[in-house]
Amino acid sequence: MRVDFRMELRSVGTALRLAESVLLAGGQRQARRNAWAAVCENRRHAAARELDGGPVGTPAGGPAKAARR
Repeated sequence: MRVDFRMELRSVGTALRLAESVLLAGGQRQARRNAWAAVCENRRHAAARELDGGPVGTPAGGPAKAARR
């Protein structure tokens, strides 16, 4: 049994985009994982700042929270 995976490619650009998507699929997955790890780390830092009261000389929650008071 033979399976045929041929597709009609309408332009060189389409062929290049297809090749890029196949070749970079793993890299894109890793980039998404790295981005999500960065988001989680930023949230941890933000939570720690809230608990610590922020930098010395500023009210808890930072200047934006102080301006709303």
